[in-house]
Formats: sequence, structure tokens, C-alpha cells
Amino acid sequence: MKIEIDNNSGFCFGVVNAIQSAERELDKGGGIYCIGDLVHNSLEMERLHRKGLKTLAREQLSGLKNQTVLLRAHGEPPSTYDVARRNNLEIVDATCPVVLKLQRKIKDCYDEIKNTDIQLIIYGKPGHAEVNGLVGQTDGKAIVIENVEALEQLDFKRGIILFSQTTMPLDGFGKIVEIIRSRLSEGVIFRYYDTICRQVANRLPVLKEFALKHDMIFFVAGSKSSNGRMLFEECRKSNPATVFISDISEINAPLPPSVRSIGVCGATSTPKWLMEQVAARIRRIKN
Repeated sequence: MKIEIDNNSGFCFGVVNAIQSAERELDKGGGIYCIGDLVHNSLEMERLHRKGLKTLAREQLSGLKNQTVLLRAHGEPPSTYDVARRNNLEIVDATCPVVLKLQRKIKDCYDEIKNTDIQLIIYGKPGHAEVNGLVGQTDGKAIVIENVEALEQLDFKRGIILFSQTTMPLDGFGKIVEIIRSRLSEGVIFRYYDTICRQVANRLPVLKEFALKHDMIFFVAGSKSSNGRMLFEECRKSNPATVFISDISEINAPLPPSVRSIGVCGATSTPKWLMEQVAARIRRIKN
């Protein structure tokens, strides 16, 4: 049997940078905190916890003083930095450069339009860590749109400026733009910015090609990873014999006897070592 790991899968630059930043601090021997999971993969988080990383809920941050706090790749709203200054917290800022650039762009735009009736829209998942950081740049005024149905929140008689969470699908962004454009009243301002990360978006065509090469696909990602769910669905469109797993314990014997080629791939939050464990588990089962 052929078992292949997709070389294009695994951590994106922002996640790699955040994990390396955490490990550098942990190697110094001091404690370090992170608001929420550093990466949406429970097994990778268990590894980092064993090295000494501590996670805390957002509401616990205000009670933390004189400690070191790492900001994950998703980024944080301005309120987090305000708490850090008040509580003498040392910040290790591992915000992804792509997200940081987007935060600044949204803040500049909001400062420009905040005294107008123009609506600032973010195409993204409500409550997602990155989206919370983006909305924070607008004093909480931005409207978050996850899908076409959510467009009913908008007033199409007023101007609209549209941005996107960096990990949303390109085709979904295109549909949102098309519908807004078709429904706007004549003469109303509409500006949109494609702020989707190409390191994520460019994986799609490669992933689809990889999925077509194999009889069966094991897609490995954490259950909390929105990027993982999106890439999994796209993978399954190319190869219906695609299975979503988060841990090697979910691989159950026996495998279908007709399967002669298996591909292992994952999300931008999936560690390469986990995909290697999955491949090894498949070999043991088949042998």
C-alpha cells in the first residue's frame, strides 16, 4: 500500500512563529501564559503544556499581574494591551504579520468613517479569536458576516466597506461581494478588500489535487479549527472517501481491502509530527 503525507499541509508561518516564540520563553525556565489555545490542536497544546505553557480564559486576564503573556497568531483587541499595561504584564506578541497588517488597515478605515453612516463589515466567523481582534479595532462597531444569509443585517441604502478574516474561503468572499454589489442602492459607496491569507487560500488547489491521487484520505485537524473544517470539506468534495480525525485512536481497523493508496493531510494548525503518527498507525493496521 502507498501512504503519502501531503508536504503542503501543516503549520502556516503564523502558527510556526507563535509556537517558536512560546518555546523560546519556556526554554528560559520562566512561566508563560497564553489567552486561549495557542493553536487549535489539542495534542499540540498538550505537548506545550508539558513544557510549561499555561492557558487562561480571557476573563481571567484582568486578575493576572506581573507575569509574561504570549499573544497567539490570531491577534488581540486593543483592550488586551490596555490590561497588560495596567497589570504590569510582559507581552510576547506572536500576532501573525498578516493579521497585524489587517488590524491596522481596519483601524485606519474605522478612524476614517466612524463619524459617517458607512457600515464596516468583516466577512468571518463570529466569536473567532481573529475576528474578535479585528472587531476590537472598531470599538466593537464592525458587523460580522459569516455567510450570505447574514447579509440581511445590512442596510443597503448606506455605504459599505468590506474586509475578510484571513482564513475564510475565497469563493465565499466573492459571493458576498457579488450579492452586496447587486443589492446596493444606486450611488451608494461600496469598497471591499480581499484580505484572505494566500498561504491558506493557495493550499486549496494543491489539496484538491492531492486528494484525487489517493483512494482514501485521512484529514487530520483539531475539532476547534475552523480552517481545518473548511479545508476538510473542500478535500471531501474532491474525494468523498475523506475521513476527519483529530487523533490516531480514531483510526479503526480494518481498512477497506480495496484501498491501495492513502493520503494524509491536515490544516494550518496540524503539526507534522501528528500526520507522521497517523501514517505510522495506518501502516501498522494494514500490516
